[in-house]
Amino acid sequence: MTFKLSSLAIENNYRLDVYDVVGSTNQIALECALNGDTGKVWIVSKNQQGGRGRLGRHWQTPVGNLASTLLLNEAYPLQSVANLGFIAGVALAQTIESLLIEAGLQAKHAVKLKWPNDVLINGAKLCGILVETTNLAGARFGIAIGMGTNIVTHPQDLPYNAVSLADLGIKITAEKLFEMLSHHWHVNYMLWQEGRGISAIRDAWLQYAHGLGGPVNLMLNSELISGSFETINDDCCLVIKKDNGALVAVTAGDVFFGNAHSVKAEK
Repeated sequence: MTFKLSSLAIENNYRLDVYDVVGSTNQIALECALNGDTGKVWIVSKNQQGGRGRLGRHWQTPVGNLASTLLLNEAYPLQSVANLGFIAGVALAQTIESLLIEAGLQAKHAVKLKWPNDVLINGAKLCGILVETTNLAGARFGIAIGMGTNIVTHPQDLPYNAVSLADLGIKITAEKLFEMLSHHWHVNYMLWQEGRGISAIRDAWLQYAHGLGGPVNLMLNSELISGSFETINDDCCLVIKKDNGALVAVTAGDVFFGNAHSVKAEK
């Protein structure tokens, strides 16, 4: 089976580059941008050996899983660039949810989005998202939106729980999953409308939000911020309601859901 774009993606002029083995699909995308690629190209592989996660962490893609990166070449404001990871989250969640429905497993397995960049199944990590940029001429950015999905297996010896689609009893190829993802990406990208529709993306994201309304703890510059997960705002910042009622919006940090004593264990 070969990789292909969805009919909707083809109609909207996306392109596709397939690699048997890569170091990092994000790195290839950024290099393409610097070499003049005009964007709207997906870079995909079933064997990524040097993938990157958030905060410089390694993202493993054993053979048979999906490493996919969409390159955009745009003059979006920097805050709009940050929105793209949330579009990716919604697209991935919808893709996975459709698989669960098709397999009759939706009642058994819950798809959730953990702020800011993980897709979870029953609390275990299934997908990771990483958005990286490089500056281009004309106030443009080369934007690499990386999405990794555990299909046939999940990495071992992690400090958190992980899962694969195969663990759930779902048999699907990386090629078929990518075709579905390329469809859901464009649907949500058009909903976003270059930032004008961010409220719609925010609402869609919140439908899948992990830990919404429950305890949350965030490590920011060695400071622990504790409270309850109130919402995400239109800038996609995590809004924490502290015990004194104050609302704190944060843009980055290691976030842990549950009571404060669980932070060390989850970490």
